[in-house]
Amino acid sequence: MIPPTTAPDFLARNGWAGAEIVPLAGDASFRRYFRVVRQEQTAVLMDAPPEHEDSRPFLQIARHLDATGFRAPRVLAEDLDLGLILLEDFGDARMKEEIDLDPALELPLYEQAIDLLVDLHRQPSGAIPPYDMEVYQREVGLFPEWYAPAVGIDVDEAGYRAAWDAVLRAIALDQSVTVLRDYHAENIMRLDDGRLGLLDFQDALAGHPAYDLVSLLQDARRDVSAEVELAMLWRYQASRPIDIAAYAVLGAQRNAKILGIFTRLWKRDGKPRYLQYQPRVWAYLERDLAHPALKPVARWFDANVPYAKRAAAWENTPA
Repeated sequence: MIPPTTAPDFLARNGWAGAEIVPLAGDASFRRYFRVVRQEQTAVLMDAPPEHEDSRPFLQIARHLDATGFRAPRVLAEDLDLGLILLEDFGDARMKEEIDLDPALELPLYEQAIDLLVDLHRQPSGAIPPYDMEVYQREVGLFPEWYAPAVGIDVDEAGYRAAWDAVLRAIALDQSVTVLRDYHAENIMRLDDGRLGLLDFQDALAGHPAYDLVSLLQDARRDVSAEVELAMLWRYQASRPIDIAAYAVLGAQRNAKILGIFTRLWKRDGKPRYLQYQPRVWAYLERDLAHPALKPVARWFDANVPYAKRAAAWENTPA
C-alpha cells in the first residue's frame, strides 16, 4: 500500500498540494484506495492502474447515480492516463462495521438498503451493457475453471453450461434495472446525513432486479440470517413484485461465481484470506440449489461435486 509515485503531482495539480496520503484499503481487483488529508479536509484517492483497470465505467456509473439522486462519491479530479481518481470521502462508517458495533442497527440498516434498491429499480438503467447470457455463463464458468481443479475434481463442463442455460434462459432476458453487482454490507456507507452511500459499482449492468437482492441478503462476507433475509424480501415485495424462483436462480449463479472468484484470488493473486468465506457461500448455494427452479443445476452438482469437496473442504481454512 505504497502510493504511486505520480500521486503527489496529481494532487498538487488539483488543489491538494502537500496533502498526506494514508493507506485506506485494497480490494479484490487491482484497485487501491488512499485517504488524502489536508488540514481539516479529506478525500479518497483511487489508484486503478490503466493497464489492469478501465476506470471509465466507474466514472460513468458514478455520474449516473448522482444524476438520479443516489449517493455515489463525487468525482473531484481524474487522470485516466495515470489511473488516478480523487473522490469525495464517505468516511469510515461501513454498514458491516456499524452493525458489528451495534447489532440493533441491523434491521433498520437493511430496511434502508432495501428501500434504496426499490428506488433504484424505479429509475431507467441508463446506457450500460446488458447482463445477458454470455455474462452469466462467463461468471459461473469460474467454478469449473478455478474451483474444481483446486479441490482435485474433474467435472462435466459441457453439462454444467447446459444446466445453467436451462435455468437462466428467461432471467437473462430481463434487463430492466441497474444492477450494481456488489451491493453488500462492505460496499454501503452510513453517511453523516443519514443516507446510504454506494461504493464499488463500476461493474454495473442492466439486468434482473433480483440480483442485487441476492448480493445484499446472501452476503459472502457476513452472516445474514434466514429471518432477516425473508423479512427483507417481504419488504421489497411490498413495493415491487419479485420472482422468488429468479431470486434462487440468481443466488445459485452468484454463489457459484463467488466460489470460483475466491479460489482464483487465492491461486492466481496470492490472496488466501478470501478462502475463509467459502463455507458461508456454500451454505447459501446449497439452500438455493434446493429450489425446484434449480433442478438441472442441482443434479449437476450432485453428480460432479462430492460433499467432501464442498463446504467441508474449507472449514479449517485460516483467515
